Order: sequence, then structure tokens, then C-alpha cells
Amino acid sequence: MLERFFAIFRKEGRELLRDPVYLALTFVIPMLMLVLFGFGLSLDVKNLPLVFVDRDKTPMSRDYMDAFYHSEYFTLRGVTDDPREEARWLRSGRARVIIEIPTGFGRDLTSGRPVNVGVTVDGSFPTRAAVISGYVAAINALYNGRLLADHLARQGMGSAGVLPVAMDTSVWYNPSLESKNTIVPGLLVLILMLFPAIMGALLVARETESGTIFNYYASPARRWEIIAGKVAPYLAVAYLDYLLIFAASLFVFQVRFVGSVAVLSLSALLYAVCTIGIGLLFSILVRTQLAAMILTFLATVTPAFNYSGFITPVASMDAGGQFIARLIPATYFMELVRGSYMKGLGFAYYWPQISALAAYTLAVYGLAWLLLRKRIG
Repeated sequence: MLERFFAIFRKEGRELLRDPVYLALTFVIPMLMLVLFGFGLSLDVKNLPLVFVDRDKTPMSRDYMDAFYHSEYFTLRGVTDDPREEARWLRSGRARVIIEIPTGFGRDLTSGRPVNVGVTVDGSFPTRAAVISGYVAAINALYNGRLLADHLARQGMGSAGVLPVAMDTSVWYNPSLESKNTIVPGLLVLILMLFPAIMGALLVARETESGTIFNYYASPARRWEIIAGKVAPYLAVAYLDYLLIFAASLFVFQVRFVGSVAVLSLSALLYAVCTIGIGLLFSILVRTQLAAMILTFLATVTPAFNYSGFITPVASMDAGGQFIARLIPATYFMELVRGSYMKGLGFAYYWPQISALAAYTLAVYGLAWLLLRKRIG
């Protein structure tokens, strides 16, 4: 019984090692994808080009501009008093935000009157525009707080620099607020969704296309021996991909990891088995490798990228999006991976996600087993 399994295992392993295209799919492309997206895809919004329209030209207006100049979020690109320049700066993309300081800014502040400062934000990228607006509001609030503290000090109601109410803010799980701590673990999920599934999509379709599938029809091998023998070599390669990506996340990208390596690694093994099974299922359903790869790509990467929580949290999606998210295994593994990296949560917390992955895996291989029976039986 095991002899037939190992015979199929050795045959698939030799084909995998002999084909440079397969080796590129399994090692080179995943690591290239990790490097390109890991370094190139960032949600950090810093060094935003900023232009001031200063109509006041007083020490107080310069002091207000100085609050933005010393912020890591903005880079001062220019100061002008020509209103026609404002549109040209934004249209050309040389500025993403324009702050207009009105005439009488210093006089009104000194007199205790409120001042309206005009803020124009480039809304071409809505998410970034919302972040810019938040940064501007935060720096403006700090400036207001400093003015209030100075006023209270002059009135004898408090010492300079001390506000009546202050916030003691702490950030859990990602104290540095670096997007790499979210993006790189998310890439681990997407890569292990795409490439093992693509490899699985070739397992039966390749044999069908070349005609060698009839060798299995005529052999005494059972269906589970064929499935297990074909999947095992690719599972070993997929798991090696996981180990390389995990090592790169720690030593190349310096991602914060505080969880259990054992829980993450065992879950990654289950996830790889599941994703290879998805590709295998499509490989049984169609007769050509190209069709199997296209169907697998559409059924895995597109939903995983949009609905797994890679960019947008699942809880922020509408009801339809959340329904789709719960139908794909990447959603459950995404929760587990990011929780392992940043929150240090273990099996006791993530057993529902692991159970969902196990159920998904059983369902996929059960369907593959039944459909393979129609071809062989």
C-alpha cells in the first residue's frame, strides 16, 4: 500500500526537480514577489509635499508654519502669496496639501479672536487624503494647545507648556505604527495562497493533457494514494517557501514577531495542504493546465487580496464582503498570522481559525476524492 504512495511521490518529485519552470514558480517568483511588495507596498504616509500660502507674513504665521516644517509627515516645498500658484502646485502633483494663512492671522490670535486657516488636500487617493487631513488636524491641535498653555500661564492659571487636560496615548501590538508589520505577514498569506494552489492546479491537468493519466487509470493505486503521492512533494516545497518567507520577514524586513513559532508553523502546514487541495480540485475538473491555472488564480488570489483583510479589515466591509471573506481560507489564516506576529496569541485563542482551515481542507480533498473517482473508477 505505501509502496504505491512512495512510487507516485518519487515520480512527482523527479518531475518537479527536473523542470526549471516549476522550480522558478516554487522559489524564485515567491521570493521576488515578497521583495517587490514588501519594500514597495507601504501604507505609511510620510514626507508629504506641503506648500504654504502666507498672506500674513508675521512672526506668528512663521511660527505656525514651523510646526509643520519640523514634522516627519510633511516636507515643505514652498511658501507663496500668489493664489494662482495654489492650483498649479496641486495640479502638477508637486504639492499634496496647501495651507493658506489669512491676512491678520497674528493680529487676531493676539487679540484672542478665532482664525480660519484654509486647508486644501489633493483627494486623488481618498485614503491618503483622509490621513493627510488627520495629520493636519493633529498638528493644528498641538499648536492650539501650545497657545492655550501660554495663555493660561499669562493668566496665572497654570505653568507654561502644561495643558489642563492631556492625553497619555499608548499604541498596542504595533507601537512604531510601521505598515511593514502588517504588510509582510499579509504577503505570507497571499503567497502561500497563490503558488501552492497554482502548483496543485498542474497535478492532474498535466497528466490529462499529456495522456499519461491513463497510466493511473490502469494502475492498482487507490485514489487517496494518487492524491497523497502527488500532493506530498509540492507540500514540502510550499512549506520550504513558508520557512524562507518567515525568515525573511524577521531578518530582512525586521518585522515584529512576538507569537508562537510552533502554532504559526503548524497552521502554515495546514494552510499549504488546503491551498494545494484547491488547485488539485480545479486540476481534476478541467483538461488543460492553462485552464486550471486561470481558474485557480481567479478563485484564490483575487478573493484573497480583496476580502481576506490584507488591505481592508473584514469588520469594515459591508455584509456582502464579510460573507465572501468567510468563504475563503485566507481570511482565517490572515487573522492567525497577524495575531501571531503582533499580538502573541496562541492556539487557545486561534483554535476557531485552525478548525475552519481543517474543515475547509477536508471539504476540498473530499470533493477531489469524489471527482477523481469519476475519472478512475
